Amino acid sequence: MKVFIKNLIIKFFKIIILISLILPSSIILPSSITFAAVKGFVDSKQVNQRRPMGVAFNTSGTKMFVVGTVENKIFEFDLTNGFDVSTATKNSNECDFSSQATDVVDIDFNSDGTKLFLADQDQTADNDHTIEEFNLTTAYDVSSCVHVNEHFAGDFELVGIAFNTSGTKLFIFDETSNSLIKQYSLNSPYNLSNPTLQKQSTGTSSKTFETIEPQPTGFAFSSDGSKMFITGKNKDKVQEFNLSTPFDLSSVSKTGAYDISDEIDIVSGISFSNDGLKMFVIDSKNNDANKDVNEYDLTCGFGVEDCIDPTANKDDVASIETQSETTKKIIQHTTYPVINRMEWLRRNKGRINLTNQNIKFQFNNTIMNSLSKTLIPLYFSNDGNNEKNFQNSNWSFWSEGTISIGSTGDTGQSSSKSINTSAITLGADKKGDDNIMRGIALRFGTDDVDVGDLGSALDMSSFSLTFYESRPKGEQRFTDHLVGVSFLNSNLINNSGSISTDGERYGEQLYGSLSLRDTFSKNQFNFTPKLKINYGITHLGAYTETGATGLNLEYDDQYIGNFTSSLGTSLDNTYDFKMGSFIPYFDFEYYADMSPSSQQKFSYVSSGESFTLRNINNSTHNMIGGIGFDFISENGLTLMTKYTRDQSKNNKNDNFIIALDYRGSQRSSYAMSIEDTSAKLSHNKELNGFKINIDSHYDLFGNEPDYGVYLKISNIN
Repeated sequence: MKVFIKNLIIKFFKIIILISLILPSSIILPSSITFAAVKGFVDSKQVNQRRPMGVAFNTSGTKMFVVGTVENKIFEFDLTNGFDVSTATKNSNECDFSSQATDVVDIDFNSDGTKLFLADQDQTADNDHTIEEFNLTTAYDVSSCVHVNEHFAGDFELVGIAFNTSGTKLFIFDETSNSLIKQYSLNSPYNLSNPTLQKQSTGTSSKTFETIEPQPTGFAFSSDGSKMFITGKNKDKVQEFNLSTPFDLSSVSKTGAYDISDEIDIVSGISFSNDGLKMFVIDSKNNDANKDVNEYDLTCGFGVEDCIDPTANKDDVASIETQSETTKKIIQHTTYPVINRMEWLRRNKGRINLTNQNIKFQFNNTIMNSLSKTLIPLYFSNDGNNEKNFQNSNWSFWSEGTISIGSTGDTGQSSSKSINTSAITLGADKKGDDNIMRGIALRFGTDDVDVGDLGSALDMSSFSLTFYESRPKGEQRFTDHLVGVSFLNSNLINNSGSISTDGERYGEQLYGSLSLRDTFSKNQFNFTPKLKINYGITHLGAYTETGATGLNLEYDDQYIGNFTSSLGTSLDNTYDFKMGSFIPYFDFEYYADMSPSSQQKFSYVSSGESFTLRNINNSTHNMIGGIGFDFISENGLTLMTKYTRDQSKNNKNDNFIIALDYRGSQRSSYAMSIEDTSAKLSHNKELNGFKINIDSHYDLFGNEPDYGVYLKISNIN
């Protein structure tokens, strides 16, 4: 057995060294193959709206809405195929706004289609430029429009309006001077009653585009706010811009322009499909009733000149980082319960009175069942030569539940993350004839991470099997080590606000930990310095996103190395009472993450344009403080509780732990089984001529977990 453990540890170190050589550190840098973005003109639709100026769609693209400066009505069209203007047919629904506006140049809806907003240039004598707000009794049915309010009367020469995806920001294109786009924050989504003009980093409250387009007629954003597009009469082009921060005009750079003069006489409003694979531009040739909504195909979402660069999107980067960070946390959170157990054994070594507890593991899964019949008996071979001895040896059964709440602040490259972890660990151990404590532990955990503010998220489920042993090196000195394997399943949501992509990813990891601790005692007070090394490797499989054709990404396999070292100490004292003993303790630990950086390669499914995010997860320095207590009752029940704070420069994690240990009589037995995603735990006890059986089951990974407890009492005879 000694040779088995040593060989595993040596192999782990070799893997870590190999990773550090293969994956050198570098800066975050996208490497990509550039593709032409616009496929070209597809089709056009005559809308019979004299001088049309603005166009909008419902979320599925099955309805199209057109406004202009002559008709004073919103025209509504039904599309047989979403966002395919060749299938558009005008229906009878109209919204007559002649009493509120006369020269409408743009139209926009709120996120659920129950509100619409019109940008009115009103070229009458009073020149009263306004934003008109309407409620819709039926979503996206303009015949149910009811005028609500008028905003910004006379303040601008309106060209167009746009909202961010959450409706908390309003952008107004003002042609009063220098073709300005002004940015406002709103107190609540789509509430224009008390807007706040936002200052840019330059100290100004707007961004000018006069030199780029002297006669602007429309503008739009990509769904994630990383790109902006401007159209105008002067250039006959769609101008494309990148925004360093989504929906923030403080840092805007032009990427290029696409010439549409071959299809359009007078360029007006612009709109996109939700996934950005379709672009629509209006031709507003004066008083021509047959002018068109023109449709263009793009090779990737919102890629007029080039595709959105995911490595420049803070939510995309944060989502990739989160997967790597979470796998490292799983190793940490998997080893901690076992280490807590071994430290508990050290604190209570004089009180342990292991008794016969028949603990048996059963697995429906072929691989896990093989482990239970071969590796587990082999691991305890010092105490017997067959499975029967393994099952009937002296055992102590324990469990630990953990809840962890953490957060990571945003950086220049990635968005903030909110982390919630819950897990349960079930374990069993016993002391062998060689005075070595050996054990096995099963952990079932879930990590839920919210990324950014638009709804991106990671839900990762994990199952871990750990072998551990605590080896004495004298009266107060111990060497603790463990090795294990985890199986991972992740569900990922990448949300841009108005559209999201989904993915499912599987992974596996091998991990280990080696720690040295020495205890110095005086009376019942103990001081324990300790040194620990964690190591491991994780493989995350390739996967492809679904949900938004133009924005779906395909991810390659990723390998993540883990290597951390820590130095810490524990303090504890024992107080004896009639009903049991109370042991408060305090832990402090400093650890350095020296893991090699990893990289993730991915590409757009639609265009094949590829990117690489490098240097994922730089080394960090963390401080961990913990406080808790043990309670050992006289009836065989023990309780361990602990609160820890894991703190580094840019993130923190709060962990709440509760652990139970029970030492029953020789007439007690436990059995645990794993079948697919369901865990079952049984306890059998003989008492005064009766057999008492308690069975419980729990669905580990179900959306609505199924659980239950059953009690059966029978006569022994």
